[in-house]
Amino acid sequence: MSKMIRLRQIKLKVNEASIDLLLLKCRKKLKINESDIINYTIIKKSIDARLKPDIYYSYIIDIKVKDEKRVIEKHKKDKDIVFIDENTYKYKFTPSGKNILKNRPIIVGFGPCGLISAYMLASYGYKPLIIERGENIDKRTEDVLKFWHNNKLKKNSNVQFGEGGAGTFSDGKLNTRIKDKNNYQRKVFEIFVENGAPKEILYEQNPHIGTDILRKMVKNIRNKIIELGGEIRFNTCLTDIEIINNKLTSITINNKEKINCDLLLLAIGHSARDTFNMLYKNNINMESKPFAVGLRIIHPQELINQNQYGKNYNSKLKNASYKLTYKSKTGRGVYTFCMCPGGYVINASSEDNRLCINGMSNYKRDSGYANSAIIATIDKNDYGEGILAGLYYQQKIEEKAYSIGKSNIPVSSFKDYKNNTNTNQLVDKEAIKGNFTYTNINNIFKKDINDSIKEAIIYWDKLIPGFANDKAILLAPETRTSSPIRIIRDELGESNIKGIYPCGEGAGYAGGITSAAIDGLIAFERIANKYNNI
Repeated sequence: MSKMIRLRQIKLKVNEASIDLLLLKCRKKLKINESDIINYTIIKKSIDARLKPDIYYSYIIDIKVKDEKRVIEKHKKDKDIVFIDENTYKYKFTPSGKNILKNRPIIVGFGPCGLISAYMLASYGYKPLIIERGENIDKRTEDVLKFWHNNKLKKNSNVQFGEGGAGTFSDGKLNTRIKDKNNYQRKVFEIFVENGAPKEILYEQNPHIGTDILRKMVKNIRNKIIELGGEIRFNTCLTDIEIINNKLTSITINNKEKINCDLLLLAIGHSARDTFNMLYKNNINMESKPFAVGLRIIHPQELINQNQYGKNYNSKLKNASYKLTYKSKTGRGVYTFCMCPGGYVINASSEDNRLCINGMSNYKRDSGYANSAIIATIDKNDYGEGILAGLYYQQKIEEKAYSIGKSNIPVSSFKDYKNNTNTNQLVDKEAIKGNFTYTNINNIFKKDINDSIKEAIIYWDKLIPGFANDKAILLAPETRTSSPIRIIRDELGESNIKGIYPCGEGAGYAGGITSAAIDGLIAFERIANKYNNI
């Protein structure tokens, strides 16, 4: 098998970086001519700011060369040069299923997990039916923009529900901690790029798409699924399931139409609370799981950039991010989550008389503001026993927030939050999508959670000077950090009811766009290794 030459630690100053200079450095290291390079692939590009004020891009790059045996022999003792098989990092899968499906597979939910599982099933001839409670992306975007303006919520077309899932109105970040030995992430990102995502997500250290490009990409994937024989029904909610002899036989949609079904992918989101209740009543094995709640903090993006890159940083650098952790005096974990450089805080509600928030960025991340969730870990000591106890805990917090904010996003300065006061200071509306009310957000959470978050913010000021500035803007509550439920599945991905495959974030097996999409890809493989296409 042909080899690729992998070069590590190729560094270029930010103000000098270019593909030509990168390849020139590679040629010098390998002692080859320009004509010797057949092709190349950038595997990783990261920022090295340890030597401020000089900031570097650090690359890992694979190069295919002529007369590779000679080049390999010459550099076999160089630790920064690795020789790999050309296909080592390509996704490989061959279906082996032999069982025949009576009915085509049905996927519930069209977020990242449902999107990728549907795309793969359609690509391999399974012609899936996808049901999504919300609207298509264009109508959904209209509904969301109207909601941010007039507070009139559409229960099944909002930031949580609709084509693309909750991640559609987010920063669109694609980070994940999953070890990618099967090249699942690479395959997911290749699908994204083929359908309109920027190519740099394949190699950047902290890849992101942005909500504006993500919406276009989702529509393109949907059209491909339809071209490949899949069918998508919007405004279609799973309302019941029929089980005979511990096996799924049919589903009911919108409380009226029954559809025969022997294979159901449950790719529901973390906010599908009515679906959790329905599954619970039908004795689907589930358990409560820990999650986190808290608030969001807004700073000028310039504050973060100067801290991360130095005061005289190069304007070519993308807006900086941060990731912080802290353990409070009571032992409660506090950490930043879903940090949005150049983004907005948005009203992300999906239920009447309840309110929650999230962060969102466009691809250019050019709002001028940085925001991040600051969340405290929550477990049974907080929400109590019971499978649905965590869900009810989230709802109670959201009800408090709705009441305290008078249906608007509750907002405070850090000074007021720290002092448990409400002085009604002015807030720059440009950083927020949705109506807001200045109030005392201490009243939303119990004292231990507030104390833990305050401790963390003050501590992090030592790491990012200005983080605990009195004028920093706080908004609450951030409650939908992850699913409060895990739908139990076996080693083959099936629930206790045969034919039901829980997957993705809502089922409790993912935490973000990439991990949810990967779980959808794995669900496809499990199905294709058991069933032949129809």
